[in-house]
Amino acid sequence: MNADRHEAPGLSLLVDRPGEDPVLLQTGLASLEHGVPIRPNTTFNTGSVAKQITAHLVLLAARDNLFHVNQKAADLLPRLKISDVTIADLVTHQSGIRDAESLLSLTGFRDLDHYTADDLRTLAYRQHRRAVTEGHFLYSNTNYLLLAEILESVHRTTLAHLARRHLFDPLGMNDTHFKADPRHVIPKAAAAYQATPHGWQHAETPVTLPGPGTLWTTVGDLDRWLAHLHQEWQHEHRLPREDALSYQPSDHRPYLYGPGLYADARPGRTAVFHYGHEQGFSAATHLDAAGLRLVCLSNNANIAADQVTAALLRELREHPDRNQSDLLRRAAARQRTPKVAVGTRPPLGDHSPHIELGTFTCDQAPGTLRLTHYAGTLHLWRRGARDQLTQAGPRAYTGNGYTLTLNGDTEQADRFTLDLDRAPGLTYVRQ
Repeated sequence: MNADRHEAPGLSLLVDRPGEDPVLLQTGLASLEHGVPIRPNTTFNTGSVAKQITAHLVLLAARDNLFHVNQKAADLLPRLKISDVTIADLVTHQSGIRDAESLLSLTGFRDLDHYTADDLRTLAYRQHRRAVTEGHFLYSNTNYLLLAEILESVHRTTLAHLARRHLFDPLGMNDTHFKADPRHVIPKAAAAYQATPHGWQHAETPVTLPGPGTLWTTVGDLDRWLAHLHQEWQHEHRLPREDALSYQPSDHRPYLYGPGLYADARPGRTAVFHYGHEQGFSAATHLDAAGLRLVCLSNNANIAADQVTAALLRELREHPDRNQSDLLRRAAARQRTPKVAVGTRPPLGDHSPHIELGTFTCDQAPGTLRLTHYAGTLHLWRRGARDQLTQAGPRAYTGNGYTLTLNGDTEQADRFTLDLDRAPGLTYVRQ
């Protein structure tokens, strides 16, 4: 079914309950420029939802004895310096390898700057120790970039071709594609948008995370994948593929993390799921042990697919006998595009006299960072961009997605530790 069309980006939503026909809801526009509505065959970038596809291909390769999941990743990645990391560690985010995109942000990359998969791999290969202790979870897209490299090495083909041959074609996922190059055209693709004080603007930048983060697909194709996953699951009596790879504690307790999937293993709640956010797109998949399948894909930066899915699950639990079409409409209607606030970032044109505290470098990250002090506030600079920091403790300051801790008083500090959400424990030393 189609909801009334709005002059705004929207979403595609599917619920598939065992023994019933799947119910679809599409609302909003795939293209604001051309007035094209979102349809069942509209393709979206799924972001991290693609991890379950990459992990599935890894387990297939292990089944075919191309490698073992407990094998050292450095056996297949000679440039990897953290020699005790296993392939299973990469799959379950237990490697301690920092997220390369987070590291890249420290160089001051701007929205329209271009980077490649090799740029990100180079940042992974300069790391020589784990950012967290062995056995601890650190969500890092770099893990899956390295898994893609392993797959391409042992199969001697591209990830896109491998997925097409072993998964997409056999399951009839004809509208699903890995976008290996940002110049590639994806058929029936939606554009992603975000609201600004001056109207809608495109949210996408010239490049997304190369490799396993570039899956474009439809709600119907993801439903086919989840149906296949559930068919395998029914024969295991445990979590999906747990016979091949153990699930581990994650960053969202009590949830576990396994082959590209979060898992709720509590009795009566058993399910696997994943969310993705990528340049204005968001995606969510949910599969429970009984076979209930939910898929949500959004091209509106202000409508989060994971929140829509959570609302729909609540509706299904609280009103199991209500018409499914009504449930989908109610879940989607709860997500409203909020008013856009004007940012408060200090303008680059502010030429107030700052006290220079020094230029700092880190052996685990590229580029240099500067610290300045002015009128009781600390400022972090990278390639001309300036963040005004907020003091959170005697020597701790917070920025957008990170914490900076000085090793001494502000003007005497000769080093500091930078803890990014996905790249903690970076020590910067004054040059």
